[in-house]
Amino acid sequence: MSVQVEKLEKNMAKLTIEASAEEFDKACNQAYQKNKGKIQIQGFRKGKAPRALIEKMYGAGIFYEDAANAIIPNAYEEAAKESELEIVSQPEVEVVQIESGKPFIFTATVAVKPEVTLGDYKGIEVEKKSVDVTDEEVNEEIDKVRDQNSRTITVEDRAVANGDTAVIDFEGFVDGEAFEGGKGNDFPLVIGSHSFIDTFEDQLIGKNTGDEVEVNVTFPEDYQAAELAGKPAMFKVSIKEIKCKELPELDDEYVKDVSECETVDAYKEQIKSDLTKKKENEAKAAKEDAVIEKIIENATMDIPDPMILTQTRQMAQEFAQRLQYQGLSLEQYFQFTGLDADKMMEQMKPQALKRIQSRLVLEAVAKTEDIQVSEEEVDQEIEKMAAQYQMEVEKVKEMIGEEQRKSMKEDIAVQKAVDFVTEAAVEK
Repeated sequence: MSVQVEKLEKNMAKLTIEASAEEFDKACNQAYQKNKGKIQIQGFRKGKAPRALIEKMYGAGIFYEDAANAIIPNAYEEAAKESELEIVSQPEVEVVQIESGKPFIFTATVAVKPEVTLGDYKGIEVEKKSVDVTDEEVNEEIDKVRDQNSRTITVEDRAVANGDTAVIDFEGFVDGEAFEGGKGNDFPLVIGSHSFIDTFEDQLIGKNTGDEVEVNVTFPEDYQAAELAGKPAMFKVSIKEIKCKELPELDDEYVKDVSECETVDAYKEQIKSDLTKKKENEAKAAKEDAVIEKIIENATMDIPDPMILTQTRQMAQEFAQRLQYQGLSLEQYFQFTGLDADKMMEQMKPQALKRIQSRLVLEAVAKTEDIQVSEEEVDQEIEKMAAQYQMEVEKVKEMIGEEQRKSMKEDIAVQKAVDFVTEAAVEK
């Protein structure tokens, strides 16, 4: 196997890879052995026809595709290593020569990791974020927890108000005709949630249990059901029940139930402390993002499109896995959102580009500043992984190969670069 490397524009490269005629003939013979049992030739039992006769009957290229598919993966992997290129995309393969008695030649066009020319990356000016917590924010957080601990009661002495849940039967009509999907029974509608179209919920405010109400609305122009889009509709609504949340009293007994505190004052101080830590973490993340954004603006790099596509595909796979953890399939997500795979990928492209740019500039900073990562630091990271997955440290180490350990070192160096540029930044 031999390889020739041709550098192309925009950080692309073409590998021309050649396997010998002997290797190709061997692959064709393997394809013959694999497929001969499926081929029937008159005068021979199935699987007994000689290769030469099959090739004469069906054409010399009958086994070429299987032979090529057998050669290409290993030949490409070997050529990629021999080329010493930092390849950052899947190869685009094209067969150049495929003929009996001749070398098998194909090309693999790939994206190569771009060079980065750093601009200013030390002393970057960023806006300082406030981490002060107001009494209003403390009270909002307390009310949020009270809401989570509330109980639902049936209201019998007043009309529907904003924030209530109205249990309703409804049926919708357009041009006097009931339409599909416009009917529901015992539906719990949260007033003010804007989960129903137009002013539907507003028209129930002030109505009482047992009331029969005619609600007039207009479907949005971009409504998902095209036959209803932009049309006026009338809903006959029966209010069967009114429910509201009853929040617990904010007293010492309640505080003991929902926290480790003994008094309301102590609880408020704890909430303030927690919110301050949260704001500090958010401010730190915002500062990091702002600094990296400025460093990217100051740097020069030419990102090849296949690199962006590879990153986008990886992000799509990660997103699909997160959906699975939540019990959803990608198909269900597409149904809920109206997206498809192409639209989702298009939406992810800017984020994919930003992820690539961030990684490249931080790697460049780590290289320029000669940021080193010790074996002890890698071991510490492995210990964290072992604790996270509740495994023995030595077993985790056994599972991690040299390539993974090298990747961990690179990740730690990048994080150190983040810390370096963030600490060097100037907050205004």
